[in-house]
Amino acid sequence: MGNLVRVALAGEGGQGVQAAAEILAEAAYNEGKQAIYIPNFGLEQRGGVSVAFIQVSDRRIGAPKFHKGDVVVALSHRAVERTHQYSGPDTVYVYDTSFQLSPEDLPPEAARVIGIPAVEKAKELSTRVFNIVVMGVVVGLTEMVSYEATRKALEHKLGYKFEKTPELRELNFRALDTGIEMAREALKGGEVIHA
Repeated sequence: MGNLVRVALAGEGGQGVQAAAEILAEAAYNEGKQAIYIPNFGLEQRGGVSVAFIQVSDRRIGAPKFHKGDVVVALSHRAVERTHQYSGPDTVYVYDTSFQLSPEDLPPEAARVIGIPAVEKAKELSTRVFNIVVMGVVVGLTEMVSYEATRKALEHKLGYKFEKTPELRELNFRALDTGIEMAREALKGGEVIHA
């Protein structure tokens, strides 16, 4: 995906997109990369569409905002509507298959549209790790940060919870692995809607 990777993550308030973006930004920073993370909340924190914009590069990042993402992830019907504008001819557009969409709902200009069963996969593990599954998908699609750096940042962000409930650590790491695996499957052509 070249040197600069731009990602827009969008979901309903409470789905954890901001936490996932923060972890990715920290992972990039830990690797000595440049990272810009800009949160954008709906009118109400819970119940509004929450969008996280993140850019990662080996070099200085010119503008804090971007118009088109390399990867755009929409985790709800309203998030799909809200993210059309960030999708362009080079965008890999990812949506969660747990809600019904017709082809007209999806951005026609995206380079690829990929449906992933993130909600379903998270339910198999625990709904608490839904955003970590999604974060794994982003890491798997972009390789914007290394797996090791992502694990380390995840440990740093949630370490206090892991101390209290040790099984959460394994659960979160499994969620990360699951997301990366889903991305790799999708890139092989599994869940691609149009390419």
